[in-house]
Amino acid sequence: MARQGLFGSALAKKYWMALTGLFLITFLVVHAAINAMIFFNDGGVTFNKWAHFMGTNLIIRTMEIVLFAGLVLHVVDGIVLTAQNRAARPVNYAFAKHNANSRWYSRSMAILGILILLFLVVHLANFWVKTRHIAGSMEPYGVDAAGRENLFALMGDVFSYPLVVVVYVLGCFSLFWHLLHGFKSAFQSLGLNHRQYNGIISFVGAAFSIVVPLLFASMPVSMYLGWVK
Repeated sequence: MARQGLFGSALAKKYWMALTGLFLITFLVVHAAINAMIFFNDGGVTFNKWAHFMGTNLIIRTMEIVLFAGLVLHVVDGIVLTAQNRAARPVNYAFAKHNANSRWYSRSMAILGILILLFLVVHLANFWVKTRHIAGSMEPYGVDAAGRENLFALMGDVFSYPLVVVVYVLGCFSLFWHLLHGFKSAFQSLGLNHRQYNGIISFVGAAFSIVVPLLFASMPVSMYLGWVK
């Protein structure tokens, strides 16, 4: 009998993991594209323009709620699935050759997911709660040259602290390992794998896993070092 739990059988949990994972991947693409606007190096005008759109568009604001729910489901589902898999194999062999069957990051998805979740909590506390006027204020940062709320100035303030920059870089490093396994696994879990295009999926997944976290990590580093102003 299939094991039942938060989302039904173990197979159902894998489908949930895949679907929520792919949804979160689409969010990463959009978020990375908007944040990359800081590299126009125009005092944040272009970045603030798109950040303002993201913050005031009703559809986007609604999707934020869906995104947060999807993130929670993804993390909880991963923890439950990992616990069930371990319970199904209660005996640990003294000389088990784990590397023969999988890489370390594929066996550590739950831990990497928790680290990413903690990083996101820090990120939301620094940015989202202020820009959505939940706590704190954007008033100290004024407006940019176009008269828009200056989220770019907030970024400059947050990323002026070395410890914060280190936390963000480590979070992006965890994201890299998580995506390296999760991207391809999502397609496999949904049955969207075939020897004809498995190579393409692996290549795209590896490229995505490198480019997106690297882009995210380059933002705080560039602002801290003064490369972006």
